[in-house]
Amino acid sequence: QVQLVESGGGLQQAGGSLRLSCAVSGRIFSTYGMGWFRQAPGKEREFVATINSSGGATYYANSVKGRFTISRDNAKNTMYLQMNSLKPEDTAIYYCAARAGGRGSITDALYESWGQGTQVTVSS
Repeated sequence: QVQLVESGGGLQQAGGSLRLSCAVSGRIFSTYGMGWFRQAPGKEREFVATINSSGGATYYANSVKGRFTISRDNAKNTMYLQMNSLKPEDTAIYYCAARAGGRGSITDALYESWGQGTQVTVSS
């Protein structure tokens, strides 16, 4: 397993932007598929975006497509989530996750390692 630490959350007005980062320990980050998930109060955790080990393949939830961009820098052992045109319904705790094998996934049960989460709050 690897250790993951999210940062970059905070309070933002609707229409604004935030960039989340996920720093990953270890020298094998480049072999992991990565994902972002979120959990709003009273709701189940949901998939947001995923990226494969090389960064060449990405996939997004319909609710964020066109507004959010997932990326990674394997030299810095870091994954990012650029969030633009934020909406109040984007308010949630955002988690990054890692899975061995290189492929991303929309299924949270397939990820072995998780960060502690970072709060994103979007005001109307």
